[in-house]
Amino acid sequence: MNTTCHINSVTALLACLCFAGCKTTPQISYQRDVHPIFADKCIACHAPPYGEGYRKTGLDLESYKSLMAGSIYGPVVVPGNSKTSPLNMLVEGRAGDLSREMKNRHTPMTEHEINVLQLWVKQGAPDN
Repeated sequence: MNTTCHINSVTALLACLCFAGCKTTPQISYQRDVHPIFADKCIACHAPPYGEGYRKTGLDLESYKSLMAGSIYGPVVVPGNSKTSPLNMLVEGRAGDLSREMKNRHTPMTEHEINVLQLWVKQGAPDN
């Protein structure tokens, strides 16, 4: 193998490694990324003792601990599985009447906000 061919091979390998490294999924933080979404879109309704969503479901979104405690219907987050997590089903519009009710009463989440919640749950819903 000549020097030029060797340099081109190394350059191509480094470019591939850089490209692959650039496509990593960002680590989602509950405090930095998730809680601000809840604060903007959800807490007014899901805060004790008077929030309508809290009174109807018992779901308190003011803290990580209260979120993970779930609602009167059970857990709302299934860490590692955004497909079966009720939180994701609701915000993605896959929860039928409940999703429609939320969208009709409140400003819907943006695609970016929905993606953040999906990634956070897929990453195990850490308290970070």
